[in-house]
Amino acid sequence: MKGIRFTSFWTIRQTKIPFRVVAALLVWLLVGSLVGCTSEPVSDHSKAPTNTVGPAAEPIEEAFVPFDVRPLLRPTRKYFGAALDGAPASIRPVKDYASKAGKQPNMLLYYAAWGDEFDSHAVKNARAMGALPVMAWEPFEPSIADIAEGASDDYIREFAAAVQTLNLPLAISLAHEMNGFWYPWGTEKTSPIDFVQAWRHIHNIFLDAGATNVIWVWSPNIINPMPHVPLRPLYPGDSYVDWIGVVGYYEEGGPSTFSRLFGPTKATVRKFTSKPILILETGAEDGWRKPKDIADLFQGVAASPDFIGFNWFNYVKRADWRIDSDPSALAQFKKYAHNDLFGFDLNSP
Repeated sequence: MKGIRFTSFWTIRQTKIPFRVVAALLVWLLVGSLVGCTSEPVSDHSKAPTNTVGPAAEPIEEAFVPFDVRPLLRPTRKYFGAALDGAPASIRPVKDYASKAGKQPNMLLYYAAWGDEFDSHAVKNARAMGALPVMAWEPFEPSIADIAEGASDDYIREFAAAVQTLNLPLAISLAHEMNGFWYPWGTEKTSPIDFVQAWRHIHNIFLDAGATNVIWVWSPNIINPMPHVPLRPLYPGDSYVDWIGVVGYYEEGGPSTFSRLFGPTKATVRKFTSKPILILETGAEDGWRKPKDIADLFQGVAASPDFIGFNWFNYVKRADWRIDSDPSALAQFKKYAHNDLFGFDLNSP
């Protein structure tokens, strides 16, 4: 208490000053000295920061947790999917389809050309509608051999980074129907060695980008039209594939039962992999057989543990594959779609 001098009580008493005056003087000196001990004003603790020790605390960033797709790989029920013109970039086709089918699909197949930007809006739309988006990625150019050698690496890295950043589940069917001759990545222009090398190269770039929220779908056409094209040399390996995604349609003059349509392909792929099988694309050609074919599809998928679901190709392309091409076909489709086995909450697969 610098600058304050105290006089002894005895000295004060010798001056014969009244005791009450002496007491008041001592109290005044004591209070004044206590207030004078600090040069800072008394702080208002009700306004003080909660953390007054050390530098100001930085906002805590939540740790990035990649979406875990593993529960979606082997669901206890079946995917009820559809390929719809304009979806999932637009939700209107999905609502229209659901009103006709009597149930909303929980998987949506759409198509993207090699070189297209990642459509995050479409993926978010699908997620908001409770559906898993499946992107059929079509590498029309450059060649598969060039992709394998790194010609598209910048594009792939950018695409993978966008997928990783969005962090929603996405199934990618890369270069589907590779065992056919009608696409540039097919048997006429692409060797199995180049195909496998390109697939692994793309897959590894996604892994390097941390895009583990992708389900990889290897999708041959059913082998019936090309029985002499071996599938095994085209298979990238179980470490690079999550689902087998076969493409097959009920057509006039073609196989009329599930076992004849999909059975030979299932038997072939089971020689080298036990991965779940998704029917990536299917439909029934318009005509007298269509209601029967629809029933056969639902019954076949329901009865086979190997098959985890299907995507109905609801387009007019080469034929009218739409579920409502005639009233009897639509009635049959609604009847079987009503089964709780088809379609499920993606949060509880």
